[in-house]
Amino acid sequence: MTAPTKVPLTSRLLVIRTIVVVTSLLGLNYVGWRWLASVNWSAWWIAVPLVIAETYSLVDSLLFGLGMWRLRERGEPPRAPEGHTVDVFITTYNEPLDLVMTTARAAQAIRYPHRTWILDDGNRTELRESAESEGIGWLTRSTDWVNMPRHAKAGNLNNALLSTDGEFLLILDADQIPSPEILDRTLGYFRDERMGLVQTPQYFVNVPDSDPLGSQAPLFYGPIQQGKDGWNSAFFCGSNAVIRREALMQLGVARYAHEVETGVKQALRTARRVIRSARRSPEAGEDKTLRALDALERDVRAARSELSDGDALFDVTYRFQQRVAGIRRELVAADLTALQADLDVIAELEELAAEPGESLTTVSLASLEQLAERDWSPLGAVQTVEALVSAVDVSRSDEAQPIMPMATISVTEDMATCMRLHGMGWRSAYHDEVLAHGLAPEDLSTMLTQRLRWAQGTMQVLFRENPLRQKRLRWTQRLMYFATMWSYFSGFAAVVYIAAPVIYLAFGVLPVQALSSSFFIRLVPFLIVNQLLFWVVAAGRPTWRGQQYSLALFPVWIRSFTSAFGNVVLGRSLDFAVTPKTRQAHERRWDLVKPQLWAMGLLAGAVIIGIIRYAVGQAEPLGLALNLFWAVFDLVIFSVIVQAVLYQGFSPTDTDTNTNTNTNTDTNTDTDTEADPAGVSADDPAPRRTTDPTPTGGTHD
Repeated sequence: MTAPTKVPLTSRLLVIRTIVVVTSLLGLNYVGWRWLASVNWSAWWIAVPLVIAETYSLVDSLLFGLGMWRLRERGEPPRAPEGHTVDVFITTYNEPLDLVMTTARAAQAIRYPHRTWILDDGNRTELRESAESEGIGWLTRSTDWVNMPRHAKAGNLNNALLSTDGEFLLILDADQIPSPEILDRTLGYFRDERMGLVQTPQYFVNVPDSDPLGSQAPLFYGPIQQGKDGWNSAFFCGSNAVIRREALMQLGVARYAHEVETGVKQALRTARRVIRSARRSPEAGEDKTLRALDALERDVRAARSELSDGDALFDVTYRFQQRVAGIRRELVAADLTALQADLDVIAELEELAAEPGESLTTVSLASLEQLAERDWSPLGAVQTVEALVSAVDVSRSDEAQPIMPMATISVTEDMATCMRLHGMGWRSAYHDEVLAHGLAPEDLSTMLTQRLRWAQGTMQVLFRENPLRQKRLRWTQRLMYFATMWSYFSGFAAVVYIAAPVIYLAFGVLPVQALSSSFFIRLVPFLIVNQLLFWVVAAGRPTWRGQQYSLALFPVWIRSFTSAFGNVVLGRSLDFAVTPKTRQAHERRWDLVKPQLWAMGLLAGAVIIGIIRYAVGQAEPLGLALNLFWAVFDLVIFSVIVQAVLYQGFSPTDTDTNTNTNTNTDTNTDTDTEADPAGVSADDPAPRRTTDPTPTGGTHD
């Protein structure tokens, strides 16, 4: 592989920033005019979705331009310091033993002093024996994980973190074979004491030059990550990254304290409402009872105030429980008849505090809401308040270990973990040099499984920890993370971009008021400059496959959104599967791409109908030409799906890039983790950004 021609960064940035400004102005002018003057309201059912899709694409382009504004090429890395301890983690679940051991042997051959560990989530005796026979460390889950949530790769790493002690961690997937110099080329960045993570590219050796499954992601592992790096937002991609242990452990402790504190605050808020409910009880009219409830409410307010003042959480809860116990003893002689109705609910709360797997750090807000709205007797209220605070599980008995440095909020651990590290003030770096070589999926089924998991993980992070709401992140960091998540909404825009030319060609319904000169004067320059930005940023890297798959995988992007929304918001189980590491089948799975085949059929049929309509005088030449071009372009995009179905796997004779060991920085790179769509396309008659859905997650779930 030939590295792109080098251009001085200062000159390149000046060109990029100029094009970004021009693209932004032209895009805002076009979309503003579309909303104000060109929507065909008589066909609002397609006109409005189209202008919304165009607005989505403009926002996508603006976010992309912001990322490129501070593109950073780090060049030669600092010299690695001597004397540090490093643990190399190789995560595995069910990958073939030969594959895992090949990676482990390569890891053992890394020049910088270190200890190599195989993190075997499959707990395989034969793998343990092979590793130990060659002096390679082997770790599996401790017994603490029995009957506990496993959290996939994140859980595997969290278990290993508490079983090792290296100052730095090199994390590798089971198929990512590291170069001997990988630590020498990355540890130097940690001379900066606030550097928490260094990410390097992922590059696949089993991909032919045609890349029919779109596995390589040269735009993401290049300009996209470099742009994020310029805003201190380059993020962890699940493998081929070095992380400072101190940063991870600090993150784990902080998250533990935050979750326990959140549980206590929820309990105190609910307790206040329980007390107010008890005031409505007939027994509350007695002076002694009223004084007890007043005292209890004062104690709740005092506990909340102490937490706000920064008092130690354990001290606040202990003092509060002691005070509540005293009030309960004063009311023990109250009417037991009124109390009897509350005993079952109180018993449930006490069970909540005692049983593993449940606690007020995880109980739903809906359950607390129902509890607060119940009618309580005074003594029942006191005992309930006491049980509520006791139910906050300080020891985290619902988890295998209380400290979980790697984020467990999604099916992929990397993006959320890095976002939290950035929120705590740690820095990251992207070192654009291929220092490990991995294996990509070799069949359509595996590829689709992988892409869906990446996208689902990203959407889960959006719904659970929307970066726009993370106050500890800089606003630019929030936008950099949000840009990655925003790009997955492209599936919905793609449906509109497919439907619009079909509807015009088949029925003559135009979503704009007229194809006037005003329309083309605004649209064409925007499309040209937008595509110019994409070309300049790519700097010679091949990106066409990424653009194709951005549109062609629209059903995957839509499914990732709906399944993640159902999981996070509606509490449904997440429909996802583990990404296999070997070819799964040799038959041609047309059934996996039915939505795309339907789209291609509709587009092809519309082209034929449009030509017939023109022949009989029912279509305008300009509208016909524009929409024919649009439909044919979409068909060319979708042609990659046919290639993917027909692909029969990799042969070394298919490419000469499989031997690439380029060690120059800023070279072409790859993918293998969770998903950052990235890339801009303006080749359609309506502006849109196409993405290069890129990995950012682990290999097993």
